[in-house]
Amino acid sequence: MSNFMIALLGIVFVIGGLLISVISSVLGLWFRAIVSSAHVSMLSIIGMRIRKVQPRLIVDSKINLTKAGLKDISVCELETHYLAGGNLLEVVRACIAADKANIELTWKQATAIDLAGRDLFDAVKTSVHPKVIDCPKGGNDKYISAVAKNGIELLVRARVTVRTNIMQLVGGATEETIIARVGEGIVNAIGSADSHYDVLQSPHNVSETVLHKGLDKQTAFEILSIDIADITVGKNVGAVLQSEQALADMKVAQARAEGKKSMAVALEQENKAKLVEAEARIPEAIASAFERGQLGIMDYQKLNNMIADTEMRRAIAKEEN
Repeated sequence: MSNFMIALLGIVFVIGGLLISVISSVLGLWFRAIVSSAHVSMLSIIGMRIRKVQPRLIVDSKINLTKAGLKDISVCELETHYLAGGNLLEVVRACIAADKANIELTWKQATAIDLAGRDLFDAVKTSVHPKVIDCPKGGNDKYISAVAKNGIELLVRARVTVRTNIMQLVGGATEETIIARVGEGIVNAIGSADSHYDVLQSPHNVSETVLHKGLDKQTAFEILSIDIADITVGKNVGAVLQSEQALADMKVAQARAEGKKSMAVALEQENKAKLVEAEARIPEAIASAFERGQLGIMDYQKLNNMIADTEMRRAIAKEEN
């Protein structure tokens, strides 16, 4: 037997082995679907291999849906979601869980939510078992700071119980929006209270006020309850503001007083300058009086004696002081 015939027989055996493997795999999947009452034709399984779709994944998904009573979802719809890049197993699990929990969720809605990047199965679980969100949610801000009308600050922590709103999961706001809205509502409710004592005595009034504001509109959640977990009395903000205002008023008054003092000193210096100027003109006036005969020698002598006596009195007064 020539080498060519040996090579040809080898190729035939390899191809035959591959065909047998493919056929057995196709037959195995087709048989599994038949015994599970899931209608998946053999041609559909072969077509999945050609389209590079995982036949086992599609068949298993179809069997799971059929066993769960969701027979209306076709193999074509399963393939379409797989080819679109969706997480097929998670969507199938979520649809089955929603059906068992009597939650209305169509295949179209489920695939849209999955392709939008939301965790559909977790959303369904949250619809069945509501979860609690801390407000504020960790980080550096451990409390919500709010001030009552009497100026007393209250530090508040709240717990918000929510469940997923499947109908608004696509395009709806996330947990951060819920936390922000609840925080704003608590600040407004406490700010409307006449005294912080009213809030401390009836904290449920704050939670009820916030709950009735419809904070879950346009969000992916439905708020079931808002509970005040902790309230701590902070600083007296009103007193601090009044103290700061008084300090500012005092500084303004000091500035005005300094201005008046500066004006008085300037006026005194001006008067002293005028006095010095007037004293400098005295000798000139005396000389002019001599020339006109209005002042005699004896008068001039008396004037000098008076000046000397005045200077002596001033010197004595300084020594006594």
